[in-house]
Formats: sequence, C-alpha cells, structure tokens
Amino acid sequence: MKRLTFIYIGLVAIGFTVFGCSMQQSGQPDAGWITLIDGPKGLENWNQVGSSNWAVVDGVVQADKRAGKEAGFLVSKNSYKDFMIRAEFWVSDDANSGIYMRCADPNKLTDKTCYEANIYDQRPDPSFGTGAIMHIAKVSPMPKAGGKWNTYEITAKGPHLIVVLNGTRTAEANDTQFASGPIALQHGAGVVKFRKVQIKPL
Repeated sequence: MKRLTFIYIGLVAIGFTVFGCSMQQSGQPDAGWITLIDGPKGLENWNQVGSSNWAVVDGVVQADKRAGKEAGFLVSKNSYKDFMIRAEFWVSDDANSGIYMRCADPNKLTDKTCYEANIYDQRPDPSFGTGAIMHIAKVSPMPKAGGKWNTYEITAKGPHLIVVLNGTRTAEANDTQFASGPIALQHGAGVVKFRKVQIKPL
C-alpha cells in the first residue's frame, strides 16, 4: 500500500512539473518583456522632445509633421543598460527615422550622443542607411523599409550591439561610448509609425 502511495505521489509531482514547464514555454515569447507601445496605448510611457506631432492615429503611434527644424523624439521615461528591443514600424519611402539607445542626454538627442539603429532608405550615403548603426557599423545587406511593416530586433549587451531587420542581421559592432540611458524613437521626415515596441532588460 505504501509503495502505491509513493508511486501516486511521484506521478502527481511529475504531472505538475510537466504542466509547469508547458505553461512556461507557452508564455515564453513575452517572458520578461516590457511593452512600451501596443497599438493605441503607449504614449504615456514616453516624454516628447522636439516639435513632431506624435499622436495615436488609426490605432498606431505616428508622426508626419514637425513645427521646427529639429527632429522630434519619443524618449523612454526609464533608462536601460543591457537589453533587447522588438519594434514593429512602418515608414514612408522618404522617411528619416531611427531607434536611439543609451542616450547620454534625454533632452538633447543626436546620432552622436546615442547609438542609433537607422531607418532612412533615401540617405545620401546608403552604407549608414536603414539597418546600420550610425557612425559605428555599416549596413550589409542594404534593405529597404519604406511602404511596409517591418520588425527591428536590437540587442545591446555590454559593448556588443546587434541589429536584425525582418529576420536578417544587418549590422553588428563592439563599442564602449555609451553604457546606459533611455531609448528614443525618432521622427525626422516623412511618415513614421510604431504599432508595437517592447524592451527586455538583460
């Protein structure tokens, strides 16, 4: 009788373990991810810098005009050191945008005071266009993002930076200029839309 009881307890324990593992695996895609933009929600997670007209339009966060000469940004309220970013974006062919990372000053953002995963199909020098890390790593191969939905997956761990656009690694570098800081979404020209942005601290 005792032997049967031990067997029963053992089977129950195994069942709970398997169930727990399956639950963990089923939730794995979003485990540890922090959602900053999700369709119409998300502007509350950012500070606006510059004069671009960021707004929720047709269920996505977008900007298509700016009142001044300077680019407009959505700047995260939190700073991050090591992380992964997943961002779904749509831009017009003439757009100038990008995802800025580890920015040194959240109120003065440039591609020389942050790391930038560029989104700029019509950049005069395309080697640092869409898919590149500005001033750090040229893009190869050279993709085009205009007129369609795209997904950026960006990893920053210590000095190691990796940019993946639509499943293809386009740039990789080791650089020690910036160790931590907020991230920012840029509107420099054209139409720029973000429908989902997530970050996972590492």
